[in-house]
Amino acid sequence: MTIMLGGDEASYRRVAPILEHYAKKHLRLGPVGHGQLAKMVNQICIAGLVQALSEGLNFADRVGLDAHSVVDVISQGAAGSWQMDNRARTMIEGRFDFGFAVDWMRKDLAMAIEEAERVGAQLPITRLVDDGYEEIQSRGGGRLDTSSLILALTRGRDESG
Repeated sequence: MTIMLGGDEASYRRVAPILEHYAKKHLRLGPVGHGQLAKMVNQICIAGLVQALSEGLNFADRVGLDAHSVVDVISQGAAGSWQMDNRARTMIEGRFDFGFAVDWMRKDLAMAIEEAERVGAQLPITRLVDDGYEEIQSRGGGRLDTSSLILALTRGRDESG
């Protein structure tokens, strides 16, 4: 687990020894609220990675590649990521019963999109991903893991070939 915190330096120094027991990494990023803003950055980045992984795996399937073999080779290069290492195989197998739920990700993305609007930042990929998660929710998948985003791309696969 990584922990992104906001608050005063003295308070952070008091809690840091406790955080050492369960956090892989923790860092004070500024005043109160900056931890939440950093989490928004984290969720924006994850959303984009899951979208790219979903598109790549769907493409591999559509062009007739063995997705497991493709993941084995590309995970060792620049395309490698935590998402690929931990979710690609389960995505290929259609298993989405772990991790962070779509409902929670949509809550986080809504907060990020709202903050982006407030400060004039552009989040086109985040909005696209949120639309995909909205589709997953509308099909009853709100409690599925966020890697279920691939289902928004594979809908109708049987009908189209």
